[in-house]
Amino acid sequence: MMNKPLPEESGIARPVAHYAKAAILFHWLVLVLIFVGFPVGLYMHGLALSPDKLRLYSYHKWIGVTVFVLALGRLAFRALHPPPGLLPGMSAWERRAAQTAHGFLYAFMLMVPVSGWLMSSAMGFQTVWFGLIPLPDLIAKSKYLAVMLWQLHQILNFLMVFLILLHAAAALKHHFLQHDDTLRRMLPFVRRRKR
Repeated sequence: MMNKPLPEESGIARPVAHYAKAAILFHWLVLVLIFVGFPVGLYMHGLALSPDKLRLYSYHKWIGVTVFVLALGRLAFRALHPPPGLLPGMSAWERRAAQTAHGFLYAFMLMVPVSGWLMSSAMGFQTVWFGLIPLPDLIAKSKYLAVMLWQLHQILNFLMVFLILLHAAAALKHHFLQHDDTLRRMLPFVRRRKR
């Protein structure tokens, strides 16, 4: 009886077991930016109008635009370099939940900055990325739309952070309770467990 050929011998590419270094960099950089931008947004909202508040608004917007650009880059990279498949042993509902969560996370990384950009346009404040690159106002100034978009931006932010925390909890569950490589595959400079 003949042994089955190995995937590389049969011309079928072996599934990638780890994330590419660029994907890992995108992942952690976006996470850091979100967890800097979110508290800055909460803090600056309660401040009285002042040069410091306007400076924080600029920083917050710079972070948001950077997250948006990195999310687009990450999606483009993902299209060219598909991520590794989910690890074996996951139940069907876990697979569906992971795929759904990833889809929503990408959506939030795009929707949150765009909602902020729209809100800034509606308030009559142009977004100038890093104080150097003026972005076009997406809509005309409108007090009514500004209020609606502020509420939308706030809701989307809280939903995104909640989903990120769920995502982190799932990764920690896999790491500490199921002892698999789900988290290790996204950690830089960490080797996977030997089987």
